Amino acid sequence: MTKFFTAALLIIAVFFTGCGVKETPAKTDESSSFNEVEKIVIGIDDDFAPISFHDERNKLVGFDIDLAKEAAKRMGVEIEFKAIEWDKKREAITSGNVDMIWDGLDITEERKEYMIFSRPYMDDRQILLVKEGNNLDIHSEGDLEGKIVGAQAGSTSDDYISGNEEIRNALKDFKTYKHFTEVAEALKNGEIDVLVCDELIARYEANNHPGQFELLNVKIGSVAEMAIGFRKDNTELRDKVQQTFDGMIADGTAKKISEQWFQADVIKQQ
Repeated sequence: MTKFFTAALLIIAVFFTGCGVKETPAKTDESSSFNEVEKIVIGIDDDFAPISFHDERNKLVGFDIDLAKEAAKRMGVEIEFKAIEWDKKREAITSGNVDMIWDGLDITEERKEYMIFSRPYMDDRQILLVKEGNNLDIHSEGDLEGKIVGAQAGSTSDDYISGNEEIRNALKDFKTYKHFTEVAEALKNGEIDVLVCDELIARYEANNHPGQFELLNVKIGSVAEMAIGFRKDNTELRDKVQQTFDGMIADGTAKKISEQWFQADVIKQQ
C-alpha cells in the first residue's frame, strides 16, 4: 500500500507539473500586449516646416517631432520617423509600412475610410500666401478666379480645391507639388500666383522669409482639426498614445513645446 500510495503521488505530481508547463503559451500570448512593443514607426513629411523638417545641420526637428519624442519617452518605446509621400498616406498606413502618422494631419472624411484618429489636438484652417507686395486684390475665396493656384499634393488644401468643382473651374490653373518647399519655390519664382496651405505653415514661411512672402488672412474652406492617425485595427496603440498625450497636456509639457515653436499655446484642451 505504501509503495502504491507513493507511486500515485508521483503520478499526480507529474500531472500537475505538466499542467504548469502547458500554461506557458498563455503567458506568451499576454506578452503581445502594448507593454512589449519596442519600436513605433511614425510616418512624416520631412519637408514640412515647422511641423517636421531638417534644420541647417540636417537634424530632423519640428513641432510634431518634439511632441512625438516626448510621448515615446513617456511610453518607454523607441520611435523611428519614416518619410512618406504625403499623397500616398493611405498606402503607407494600410500596408503597415508605418504604425501611425503624426505630422500636421487633418481629420477628413476621406481619411476616416482607412485610419482612426486620436482626439484633435489643434485647430487648422487654410489661408493664402502670395509674393510680398502682390496681394492681387484677393479678399475672399471667390477672388481666386482667374488665378494660378498651387498647393502641396495630398494636403487638405489640395483635397478642398480638387473636390470643389466650382472653385477649381474658376481658376486659370491649379498645380500641385510633391513637397511644400517646391510649391513655395514655385510661388517665389512666379510659376503660381497664390499658395494655399495651413495657417501655421503660412505664418512660419512669412515670418522666416521676410520680404519674400505675404500672408493674406483669407479663409479657404472650413476649419479642420489636426490629430494623430493610426491603422484602423490598432486601437490599442491609439488609446495608449492618447493617454500619454493627455498627460502631456495636463502637466503643461505640450503647451511648453507649442510656445517654443509658435510663441503661443495652440494646443486644444482635451
